[in-house]
Parts: sequence; structure tokens; C-alpha cells
Amino acid sequence: MKPHRFDSRRRRFLITSLCTGAGLTLGIHLTACSQGDAPPQAGPGIAGDKPVTAATFEPNAFVRIKPDNTVTVIVKHLEMGQGTYTGLATLVAEELGADWDQVIVEGAPADAKLYNNLFWGKLQGTGGSTAIANSFEQMRQAGAAAREMLVRAAAQEWQVPAETITISRGVLKAGARQASFGELAELAAKQAVPGEVLLKDPEDFTLIGTYLPRKDNKPKINGTAVYTQDIQLPDMLVAVVAHPPRFGARVKRFEAESALGVAGVEKVVAIPTGVAVLARDTWTAMRGRDLLQVEWDESEAMRQGSADIMADYKERAKHPGKIAKQAGDAKQAMASAATTLEAEYHFPFLAHAAMEPLNCVVQRTDDGIQIWNGAQSQTADQVAVAKLFGIETEQVKIKTLYAGGSFGRRANPHSDYVLEAANIVKASGTKVPVKMVWTREDDMRAGYYRPMYYHKMAAGLDESGKPVSWQHRIVGQSIMAGTGFAGMIRDGIDPTSVEGAENMPYAVPNITVDLITTELPVPVQWWRSVGSTHTAFAVETFVDRLARAAGKDPVEYRRSLLKGHPRHLGVLNLAVEKAGWGEPLPAGRARGVAVHESFNSYVAEVAEVTLHDNNRFSVDRVVIAIDCGIAVNPDVIRAQMEGGMGFGLSATLLGAITLKNGAAEQSNFHDYPNITIAHMPKVEVHIVKSAEPPTGVGEPATPVIAPAVANALSAITGQQFDRLPLKLKA
Repeated sequence: MKPHRFDSRRRRFLITSLCTGAGLTLGIHLTACSQGDAPPQAGPGIAGDKPVTAATFEPNAFVRIKPDNTVTVIVKHLEMGQGTYTGLATLVAEELGADWDQVIVEGAPADAKLYNNLFWGKLQGTGGSTAIANSFEQMRQAGAAAREMLVRAAAQEWQVPAETITISRGVLKAGARQASFGELAELAAKQAVPGEVLLKDPEDFTLIGTYLPRKDNKPKINGTAVYTQDIQLPDMLVAVVAHPPRFGARVKRFEAESALGVAGVEKVVAIPTGVAVLARDTWTAMRGRDLLQVEWDESEAMRQGSADIMADYKERAKHPGKIAKQAGDAKQAMASAATTLEAEYHFPFLAHAAMEPLNCVVQRTDDGIQIWNGAQSQTADQVAVAKLFGIETEQVKIKTLYAGGSFGRRANPHSDYVLEAANIVKASGTKVPVKMVWTREDDMRAGYYRPMYYHKMAAGLDESGKPVSWQHRIVGQSIMAGTGFAGMIRDGIDPTSVEGAENMPYAVPNITVDLITTELPVPVQWWRSVGSTHTAFAVETFVDRLARAAGKDPVEYRRSLLKGHPRHLGVLNLAVEKAGWGEPLPAGRARGVAVHESFNSYVAEVAEVTLHDNNRFSVDRVVIAIDCGIAVNPDVIRAQMEGGMGFGLSATLLGAITLKNGAAEQSNFHDYPNITIAHMPKVEVHIVKSAEPPTGVGEPATPVIAPAVANALSAITGQQFDRLPLKLKA
């Protein structure tokens, strides 16, 4: 093994003194401040706040080893299907030398002092495809610290030099002696916590980069996984809410007599977002809500429809916006170009439509507030609820459960649905637990959509077909405005509106990207892959148009413009090689390609599309290449590539929330469908071997599929596709 020392100067990790300065916590909170043989005391925020006995080895906030030889890894990120429980446990187990079968996983409590997202400063939360990326060194450090203390314990017990001890699959050995982690737990707990530890050389990894069964598979299969809807507490009430029919409307007055006449309905209360009905079960609460008579104040309600909004956006786009990127003189270069092209793109609102609609359990206690929830943004939720009740943030306790998907929705910057549940508890004055449940219709009509966008683009080519000018104007709502993230807006530019456009990788000497930010009563937030959901489509389909205008093969054209971007080129070359780019296809079938970087990961996709009779088409095969740095769990990466592509394919083929007279027209999967197994193509995933630090995989596959499919359709039909979902012209 070739160990290497952790160099804190090269990492973005919190470094603080431990106890009297004898050691350092490098991105982890080492809670065992022991001296000599003194047993450690439980540090604050250990998952579950379980008492530490002399036999329990808990060297830090992420690892717990018991005499029964179980290794519990405390994971600070929400598991919503993306594989964090497996990925983060892998990092600990690798450095610890644990056997994978002895590892169990526990969700961390809400405690930003211990479990903050290292890329987000002092905030605990999951998002932006950062779970593995921000924890890669931190979780390895946690496992390595535990390993070193176990080795010291064995050396003390056996009276042998520590360097003679080896660890493999949860067993320490020195000569003829051996012991399990559990057998050494009590003695290891008495060792001093190391201030600096050695990490494995990647050449010596035995778990990282290999197939490992997912830690969330078994509980999800056998039904023991606990989601919010599974929570059943003594005397618990279930609440449903009547929300305004139009965005911007408010409750004016309501009549609750009929609702209260339903057996099992306990209370009806007004809250800022509507009228809540509390009952003994969900069905009764829904029946009570159906009988409510609510008069809405629509004086500030929205009346526009999607067509009205898009018409306004197009009018706004006639004038310049705020500059997001400027290089050279795009206007002058356009005037002298040999060939010019123009395009406009339309993108609808999109719902997250996770399989588990929003829900939350809240109880007022003598000490504060207890929440049970598939929490994606624990710190923001704690702060919002604490403010509502006028208590300290630490008095808001959150038990993070599994979440049945999210795609960004549960990381709401306003903590909207959590606050709604808290407001119900406050308004009702109850001290029993309240489970707030949204139906699918509530979930889909209440908003917080991916914003609607309009893009206006123009490019100029020289005589050889090379682009010399690129102009890109984007019109749409800001996700960050009015939230705690508003400080990230610089000079009027919300980075989530222009990402993927302002950092467009193609070599064009004269570029202008500008942004016009609009305001609407429609609540919006990030949706899986955020700004790249629209910018990747606009950029990649426009590049294909330029290639056709230049008479060039789309792949060769991209290669000529990506010479300064080796990782883009790497995935592009791998994808087209594996897809057989240039090889003959049956009549009516074509390939389309797209390449895009998001969340520091690079993805190329090649889609094979077939045109059928009656103006129909099918996506038959998709080849994906990804460069995400070190592949911690290749099987999880493949699953995320397949799932992320499928999620994007739903929006490519079917997804759109349309507004009429200020209200969403869609309400459930019958009119906001997702793709079915019949739509799903054959998928191949190829992972670039890399020694770079790991980057995100939950989102980067999503934005690439739409332009790849559109480019394939253009190759077959000659049509230009300028809006999603894709529709063939008659």
C-alpha cells in the first residue's frame, strides 16, 4: 500500500483545533477527545444522540463500531434514490478496511456544525450533485481515523509494532494473531484520536471502483425503508390543504361547517397558503376538504396563460439584456460574416413529479419542534421553522427519512411545504403530531416549477464555415431572486439562468450572452440539472445547425471547436466510437449527438432515432459517455446515467406544464405523463477512467438527451426543432 498524507492546504475543508490543540479535525468532527486511556465522551450531534458506552467505538461523527462487529456509517446527505448511502459508506469502508457486509448506514440528524455540505459553507443539505464530491476526502478521513485507532488498539493488546498489522475485510492480523473490529472496539475507544492520518493510494483501492450491492436496496425491497408516509405516531392527525386555484390568490373567507360535519375531521384552520383540514386519516381529511367553501381574494391573482407569457418574453427579447459573458465584438463580427443563422427556442414550465408527493410530519414538543421528513435542505428548513415559532434553530430537530425522488423539489429555498406543515401545527395549536399530505394534484398544481424560458440566438460563419460570432439572449424567471441564495446574483445575472450558455466550450472568438430576468407570480425553483435543462438544448442543436450550414459532419465540427477542452473531447470521442458513428443505419433511422458539462462532469450522448409512419418517431438506442473523475461506485453511476437520461427523455417527448388564466392545466400523470417502459431505449453507459476527484452524476445525463434526439430527428427529416417537448411538423 502506498499511503499519502492529507494536505489540508489543497482541500476545501474546515480545519479547527481539537481539544487542547493536540490534533486537528480535517473536514470531520472528531468527537473523542481522549487523553491516554481515558474513555471518550459522546460528542454533540452523534446520529440519534445515542449514549456511548465503554464498548462502543465512536471516533468521529461519521463512524460507529459496536462489539457485535457492525460498522455504522452516518451519512449526512439525503438518500432519494441517487445512491448516497452506498457511495458515502464506500468511502468510509475503503479506508477502514471493513467488509461490505458488516457496514450499515444511518441518516445523520440535522446539525450543520457536524454535517454541513462542505461546498455550501455552514449549510447542511443535498443538491447540485455534490454528495460524493464534497465528501470524498471527508468520509475517507473518517474511516482512516477509525482504522488507525483500531491498529493502535491491536498493537497495544498484542504488544507488536503497529506497522506489522494488516486489515482486510474487517479483520486485523499480525502473525498468528487476529481480531475483528468488534473485538477491539472497547480498546480502540480509549486511543487518542489521530490529528493526521494516511489515506490509501488509489492503486490500492479494493472497494472504490468496484461493484457493491446498494445499501438501500434491501430495505426498499422488503418494505422496511421508512418514508414520511410510513410515519404513524400516537394521536397523529393528518392534514390536507385547499390551495388557491390561481397563482397569487389568497384566502378571503371560508365556511368550515360542512367539513367539520364529517366524522373524523378534527379542525379546520386558515394558514398563509390556504385552508387546512385536520382529521384522523388521509381519506377523511380529503373528504372534509372537498366540502370546504372558500372565497378567494384574487385581486393580485395571475390571469396570464403560457401563450401570453411567451409572447411577452419574445417582445422583451427585442432589446438587450444584462451581459453575462462578452468576448470580442459579436455584433461587428456578425456584420462581416459570410453566412449568418438565427434561431429561437421555447421551453415550458416543468413539474418535478417525483413518485412521492410532498409530505411532512411536524410535532410541537416541550423543547421545540420535531420534524420527520425526506429532508433535502435541513439547515434552511430548521431556520425557517425556528423563525416561524420564535425559537432557536437548534430547537428544531429533523429526522431525515428516505425520499421517493425529489429532482430538486425538496430542496425548496423557501422551505415551502415544510413551512406549510409547521403553519398548520401553529395555527391549530395542537401538540399531537401532524402529518401534512399533498395529493398528486396538490403537488403538480402548487408550482415551484422549472421556469419557462425563451432563447434568441444568432451566429456568423466565415467562408470556411467556422463560427466567428455567437449571440445568445435568454429570457426567464430567476430561481435565486428573493431567496437566501440571492447573494449569488451578480450584476443582475442569476447564474442558474445562464449556466451552460455563458460557459459554452466551443471556440468562437466573438461571443455575447445576455439575460433578461422576468417576474411572475408562478413559483419556480431548480429542476434536475437546473439551467442546463434549457441551455444545453439551445447550444447543442444550434451547433448542429452551424455544422449543417458549413457542410460538416456534426462530430467533426465539434472536434474542431473543442480542441482546448480535452474532457469534452474525451467523452465525445468515446460516445461516438461506442455508438458506431458513421456506420450505416437502416432507412428512416439516424443518429444525433450532444455533449455538455454540468456540475463539473462531462457527458456525451448519441441517440439513434427511427421515423415511423403517421408522423411518429421512437428513440431506440442511447449511448452515454461520462467523465466524472474517480468512479466511486460504477454501478450507481450507470444507474444515474440511465435514470437521468430517462428523466430528461420524459421532458423531451412529453413534459410541459401549461398555464391558462393563471392556473396550471395539468394535475396528474394522465395529462403530465412520464415515459413508460415502451418509450425507454436501449442504453449503454461508458465511464471514462480518471484520476480526477469525483464529481456529480445525479444530474449531468438529463440535459444532454433532448438535443441528441432533436439532432437525430433533424438528420432524418431536415426539420429544425426549436421547442420542447419535441413535435414533428406535419
